[in-house]
Amino acid sequence: MITSVLPVSPRAGEKAALLDDSTTAWALAARGGDTDAVERFVRALQRDVQRYVAHLCADPQAVDDLAQDTFLRALGSLHRFEGRSSARAWLLAIARRAVVDSYRYAAARPRLSDVPDWQLAVENAQPRDLPGFDDGIALLDLLDSLPDERREAFVLTQLLGLPYAEAAEAGDCPIGTVRSRVARARATLIDLLAEAEEPTARAAA
Repeated sequence: MITSVLPVSPRAGEKAALLDDSTTAWALAARGGDTDAVERFVRALQRDVQRYVAHLCADPQAVDDLAQDTFLRALGSLHRFEGRSSARAWLLAIARRAVVDSYRYAAARPRLSDVPDWQLAVENAQPRDLPGFDDGIALLDLLDSLPDERREAFVLTQLLGLPYAEAAEAGDCPIGTVRSRVARARATLIDLLAEAEEPTARAAA
């Protein structure tokens, strides 16, 4: 049974909050010239950036490049980061702009092919041989059926554990819009899960 459709658990929320505190402190230290803090900052948030970019980007081959572009932009802008929001929310907002810019750039060039297989990039970024991995892949398949904006809000809050206010900042929309999109995404996913489990339930009866 896939439990990821449910809200982030209190323990997961606490873990995310601790991560945000640490990464924000590292970002501020990196801004002051601490090279060790730069490395810690990048290492701590690299997977979140890759997962988020993979959910936004239609080209799995571009995920690594976009993640690298995100960090290059962030490190070049660290002097403007003041810690008013978490470094993770700030970084994911930069990632979103990097993806948007890549779309604009691609739109100005002839497209040779279109490979809308963003799930592959996410699957490759996931750790193997862990409990719940198969459920996670099944959830990714279901997420593909959601409208882009609802999927983005769900990924930010339920998979990456961002607070709604910071998800709104990363997604460049009001917090009420994020709440609405997450609620609708969760309702759709629950319905899809119920449909997927019906054949199994009938076979077991």
